[in-house]
Amino acid sequence: MPIYTIDPLRDPRWNTLLGSSQIAGIFHTSGWLQALHDTYRYRPVVFTTSAPTSSLDNGVIFCDVSSWVTGRRLVSLPFSDHCDTLVNSQEEARELLAGIQEEMKSEKLRYVEFRSYLTGRFLEEIGTLTSGESFLLHTLSLEPQHHDLFQAMHKDCIQRKIRRAERESLRYVVGSNDLLINQFYGLLIRTRRRHSLPPQPLQWFRNLLHCLNDSIAVHVAYKSDQPVAAMITLQFKQTITYKYGCSDERFANLGGTPFLFWKVIEYGKHLGMTQLDLGRTELENSGLATFKDRLGARRELIQYHRISETMKPNTHASWLATTAKLAFTYLPDSILVASGKLLYRHIG
Repeated sequence: MPIYTIDPLRDPRWNTLLGSSQIAGIFHTSGWLQALHDTYRYRPVVFTTSAPTSSLDNGVIFCDVSSWVTGRRLVSLPFSDHCDTLVNSQEEARELLAGIQEEMKSEKLRYVEFRSYLTGRFLEEIGTLTSGESFLLHTLSLEPQHHDLFQAMHKDCIQRKIRRAERESLRYVVGSNDLLINQFYGLLIRTRRRHSLPPQPLQWFRNLLHCLNDSIAVHVAYKSDQPVAAMITLQFKQTITYKYGCSDERFANLGGTPFLFWKVIEYGKHLGMTQLDLGRTELENSGLATFKDRLGARRELIQYHRISETMKPNTHASWLATTAKLAFTYLPDSILVASGKLLYRHIG
């Protein structure tokens, strides 16, 4: 069976497929792909068995990531927690994987990475993929009533802090404008510095705002007029996704972060969402995983997979990351931000 490639930003059939798919998510959407392209110049490509003159019945979406630091590879998708292959049968998946593997060989790619969630085990059964990184994925059903959702949270670590935030008269604002993005970004710089990491480029968040339109929201908690915590969520169909969060550690005792998560839950229910996707967590980050558990979320393992024939460690990239991380804690804000603008394109 022949394999075709399409540009999902130009081919209207891609959005039609997303509308009919039961497993498509926000990271498949043209808005997310456009923001990736506009910020990092990643080229999106879809592999499919559907001919150009027929309806699009399946597709595997990638971005072509090319870097002198980390090499060239196909990733599905960069900066995306999970992105399922949109296939209808194991036979379709087998045909597509064979075509993708040929592409990897002909283009001399370092590897091809799949970040599947629901279809991960399905792909694994085909046997041509190797296991990549593993993460925890937390999801929270929004179908219970407000009272039941609140009672399911940890009494001391979450409920008590939400009530503290309310006693402190923290103010909540949600919207999608440059002012909120700028306030979010100020808190993000502080948070990334605490973690010895540079922030993502400000332009990335501005592009998300522009490309996702009504599918993105910025949530900010204030003490008087001072932003103390902020989050970015994304919406697609009936799922609201928590993607980015940050806070000012000087006001941590006010409970701003638990307060914002509760407001996001209320916001999602108001929009008619049925699920809150809390995103991936590194296995070694037990503190964050426990916090998400205490929100009442369900955790499960998510396994990435790769096609890789000659996967050699990129020692230059590893050395660069280790060395740079030591400096990020002490760099001035302007250089920290410039570092993120330079480095994130290579991470993908």
